Amino acid sequence: MPVAFIFPGQGSQYTGMGREIYEAFPEAREVFEEASEGAKVNIKRLCFEAPEEELTLTYNAQPAIFTVSMAVLRVLKSNGFSEKPILVAGHSLGEFSAAGAAGVFSVAEGALLVRKRGEFMQEAVPVGKGGMSAVIGLPAEEIEKILNEVKAGFIQVANYNAPEQTVISGEIPALEEAERKLKEAGAKRVIRLPVSAPFHSKLMEPAAVRLRELMEEVEFKKAEIPILNNADVKLIESPQDVKDSFYRQVFSPVRWVEDVRKMKELGVNRVYEIGPKNVLKGLIRKIDREIEVINVEKPKDIEKLLSS
Repeated sequence: MPVAFIFPGQGSQYTGMGREIYEAFPEAREVFEEASEGAKVNIKRLCFEAPEEELTLTYNAQPAIFTVSMAVLRVLKSNGFSEKPILVAGHSLGEFSAAGAAGVFSVAEGALLVRKRGEFMQEAVPVGKGGMSAVIGLPAEEIEKILNEVKAGFIQVANYNAPEQTVISGEIPALEEAERKLKEAGAKRVIRLPVSAPFHSKLMEPAAVRLRELMEEVEFKKAEIPILNNADVKLIESPQDVKDSFYRQVFSPVRWVEDVRKMKELGVNRVYEIGPKNVLKGLIRKIDREIEVINVEKPKDIEKLLSS
């Protein structure tokens, strides 16, 4: 049965994540050490002790989530989990975890890249100038039409998360106008997200340029497993394709609905969500209920898999 490994993005972080696996497995402790060294930050402290408002800062959340995903994956592999994925994929930041899983770069290199990606994204737009909102209960095509009518500033779709769950991103005045119009058009809910910048929008281009420069300093290897990317819904393997995908992903929408449908088209009917929480499981249920999603985060999840 063809399977895929998928990795969560921002929004999956919580204080205490990774603690159980860290305490139970020496391989997980190694990953935390390697990531902390690479990112030049104490990731153990961020994951286990940092208050939520500190952990949620994008340059903290990104390396923290990446590290937990990589720790779970290493424990699985070193304890003989035998299922081999035909592809890996991730939601936004999770695409870096997918690349780590595919052997494109080391844990230390990946942790540095996502720490810096977070810093670059935060610095691209001054705090308070941009934001994001989730729109529930309207089809994406309708949302796109409404965004085209917004006059107050720049706005675009950032994440196609599920058929009736779309995230928009842009300048605050444009966001306010769009929120009003979307409610008038019949959206069930429009929720301003607790993020400090307009991610996955053209406003993030300065961050993408800085990330591209940094990626030139890291040796990317050919992916050992194809990566299904967010920006194009394509399988990529070459170092240049992966770098190019990461560059464009910073300012392009996350096409998650299409990614999940593409997995199904390629024969995948079971995916392992590797990392904190189960956000992607919830989204996949809304896209295709036939795909089985197994969450792997805690020792009990790993023990269950290894004994089955």
